[in-house]
Amino acid sequence: MTSTTAADLTPLLRDRWSPRSFDPAHEIGADELRLLLRAAQWSPSAGNSQPWAFLVARRGDESHLKLVEALSRGNVGWVPQASAVLVTVAHTGTGDEPDAPAYSDYADYDLGQAVAHLTVQASALGLDVHQFAGFDHAALTDAFGVPSYFTVKTGIAIGRHLKPEDEGLRQWESRDRTRRDLDEFVFARKWGEPWA
Repeated sequence: MTSTTAADLTPLLRDRWSPRSFDPAHEIGADELRLLLRAAQWSPSAGNSQPWAFLVARRGDESHLKLVEALSRGNVGWVPQASAVLVTVAHTGTGDEPDAPAYSDYADYDLGQAVAHLTVQASALGLDVHQFAGFDHAALTDAFGVPSYFTVKTGIAIGRHLKPEDEGLRQWESRDRTRRDLDEFVFARKWGEPWA
């Protein structure tokens, strides 16, 4: 049996990582941002339902100011430096009524696929991405007027990495990247029995 490692992956996936230090002078172009959103647009979804939406906040604009106000203490130090931040939103219901049926049972799954496609496209453009969830979801929902049948999920900081001056951040970013072994989460025949 041939053994594969992370080194065998396409560089778009292998070299992907999540920096916390972004170049505050880097500007993302509208065409680049549109291409990232096109990558999300063309990801697969159940029945082509496309149960996702994105809020766009480019550094310095009104949307960005709203976003920064909602950031958690742990994220306010680095997220604002990114060139742009996208807030991901899942289409979860069919209407405002409390008993309205779900829009899609797979909205979270499909939104995740859309973000994964966007992330790979960012790598192809030489951009860095860091996904995060540390912000006041209710405050952002209110600030952007998101309808009740959509659910704000995560943020995606996008830009170019800049080597940090802060020693603690430098150490954090230089840690070894590790993942669980395949035997820990890929099973066959029964739960817990490794596939390979």
